[in-house]
Amino acid sequence: MAEERVERRLTAILAADVVGYSRLMGADEEGTLAALKMHRREVADPKIKEHRGRIVHTTGDGLLGEFASVVDAVRCAVEVQREMAARNADVPAKRRIDFRIGINLGDIIIDENDIFGDGVNVAARLEALAEPGGICVSRVVRDQVRDKLAVSFEDMGEQQVKNIARPVRAYRILFAEWAGVPPILPDTAPRPLPDRPSIAVLPFKNVSGDPEQEYFVDGLTEDIITALSKWRWFLVIARNSTFAYKGKSVGLQEVSRDLGVRYILEGSMRRVEQRVRITSQLIDIATSTHLWAERYDRDLTDIFACSVPPGFPNVIFVETRHREVCFFPAGRSSPIFGLCSTLSYPTKKPRL
Repeated sequence: MAEERVERRLTAILAADVVGYSRLMGADEEGTLAALKMHRREVADPKIKEHRGRIVHTTGDGLLGEFASVVDAVRCAVEVQREMAARNADVPAKRRIDFRIGINLGDIIIDENDIFGDGVNVAARLEALAEPGGICVSRVVRDQVRDKLAVSFEDMGEQQVKNIARPVRAYRILFAEWAGVPPILPDTAPRPLPDRPSIAVLPFKNVSGDPEQEYFVDGLTEDIITALSKWRWFLVIARNSTFAYKGKSVGLQEVSRDLGVRYILEGSMRRVEQRVRITSQLIDIATSTHLWAERYDRDLTDIFACSVPPGFPNVIFVETRHREVCFFPAGRSSPIFGLCSTLSYPTKKPRL
């Protein structure tokens, strides 16, 4: 029996989303949804059609499009951002809807009306690197359009982006024809960091390929939040706030700005038959560094015994003076999380 041939093609991929969408929806759900639909209807959708592109699919706050021509894709993005800048000129910053756009040129897999592959993933990561109201492109896109459009590029250097094996060379588009348009500023000033260490536990990802495991992954995230929240000497963001980012491609800088935290814990769960592997990593947003990462393998005989792995720390102590994060294991010989290389223990155990 012959194998089914996979359909591929080279295409320009455009990924876009709304900056601070969760915050906007929290402030005014109906108003934000109506404004977003209007901008889609009057700006984004017509521009994509005008430049011979098609919308592959949409999410609550974003869209994925493809173009046969990379020049058309960039021209479309520039015109969308220029029109949005004009529309936002008189809109208060806290109510402004700004798009971020990432564009990549890559080989993709076509499955019915959807597209897949690293080319799509890179476009999504470039979008997360873009500034509010800005456009970020890959090197191959820059090379193809640099002498064809009235735009210039700022080299952002090699970017190590999530779930992409090799660094991506990214470029920020500078718009020469925007001379008369006021600069687009972030839609809101970053929330000030609290007077105590702060952390957000993002929903862990289910990488098992089995949607039925979502309940287990969500339960794991909730149990971690609960365990950390028992300690009053640092701030843990509530579940309802962090689960707003579930299933979304969003930059950690934006999460930090929206929630007012310095540290973010994220991870994933993979289940194969009766074995489960949990991986986790802790990121310091202020310095854009990974402070710690670990994986944990266990037999899945008792789901409640696995929801919070043995040895999970009773507390994450953020040493603000030295900018260290230390994990205190629960006395087990092989905890899921290791200690930092340089420990700075509190002199006194906090009262619960």
